[in-house]
Amino acid sequence: MKNEYKTFYILSIIILILLSIYPIYMGIAVFLQYLQNGYVTAEEYPKYIIPYTPMCIAIIVSASLLPLIYKLSKRYSLIIDSCIGIALFLAGELFFEQIKVIEGYTVLPLQSWQYSLCAATPEVLQSIGEPIYAENNPVFKLHFYMIAIVIILNIIGLLYGFMRMFKEGLYQKKKSLVVQLICITVFVGLCILACFTAFYRNGTLHISPLSAFLTGLFFIVFGVTFGTYFAGHFYGKSRLLSVWIPAATAMLTTIAMYIGELLLMDGYLFVLGKCIFFEPLGTVPFSPCDILIILISGIITASLSFFLNRQIK
Repeated sequence: MKNEYKTFYILSIIILILLSIYPIYMGIAVFLQYLQNGYVTAEEYPKYIIPYTPMCIAIIVSASLLPLIYKLSKRYSLIIDSCIGIALFLAGELFFEQIKVIEGYTVLPLQSWQYSLCAATPEVLQSIGEPIYAENNPVFKLHFYMIAIVIILNIIGLLYGFMRMFKEGLYQKKKSLVVQLICITVFVGLCILACFTAFYRNGTLHISPLSAFLTGLFFIVFGVTFGTYFAGHFYGKSRLLSVWIPAATAMLTTIAMYIGELLLMDGYLFVLGKCIFFEPLGTVPFSPCDILIILISGIITASLSFFLNRQIK
C-alpha cells in the first residue's frame, strides 16, 4: 500500500510539472523582461499568462504540500490545502496583472491583452483592422478566476481522494475519482484549445457552427466538472446530496459562466446559430439553446452521480 502511494504521489508531481512547463516558461520569460525593463514588449508577449501561470504554480506548490498537511491535519487537510492553492493563485494573479505590455507608443496592463483574446484570435483582430488589445474591462477576469479555481479545487480534490484511497484503502470511491479525473482532463484540454484558437471566434457575436459547438461544449463540461467535484465529496450520501446538489451545482456553474459573458460583452451573448432557437427570449438575453446547454450540464451531472450512487436508497 505504501509503495502504491509513493509511486502515485511521485508520478502525480512529475505529470503536473510536465503539464505546467509551458505556462511556467511564459511566466518566467515575462518576469525576466519585467525585471529588466519594467514592461513587456508586444512581440515578446506569450499568450495566456493570466490565469494559467499563477494557477500552475499554485497547483504544484499545494500538491507538494498535501502529504505534509495530511499528516498534520487529516480531517481538515483538504480544506487547508485548497485554501493554500487558491491563495497562491490569487497572489500570483494580482502580481502578473500589474505588468505592462508595450506596442509602439501604447502602454496597457497585461490583463487588457488577455481581455481581447477572449473575443477572437489575434489573426482575426488584425485582419479586421483592430489592435490585439482592448481597453481593459476588469469583468473579464471573472471567467479566468472561476476557471482557475475550479481546476485548482478539482486537482487538489483528486490528489486527496487518491491519496486516501492508497493510504487508507478507501477503494469504494475509485469510480467517482475516475469520473472526476476524466471530467477535469477534458476540461483542461478544452482550456488549452481555447488558449490557442479562441474557439475560432471571428470577432463578432454571430460565430461559426464550429465555434458555437466548442463554446457550448466548454460551458457544459465546465459545469459538469464542478458538479462531479461535489458528487465525489457527497458519494454514498443521500440521493439529495449525492445526485441533486451536484446537478444543481453544475447548472449554477454554467449560469455563472453565462453571467460572466453578459457582463463582459455589455449584456449580449454569442449567437450560436441562425434560427429562432438561437435568438434571445424577448428581454431575456438567454436563447432556448443557452437554456438547453445549462440543463444539459445538470442532466449529465445527475446521470453520472446517479450511476455512481445507484445502490444508495
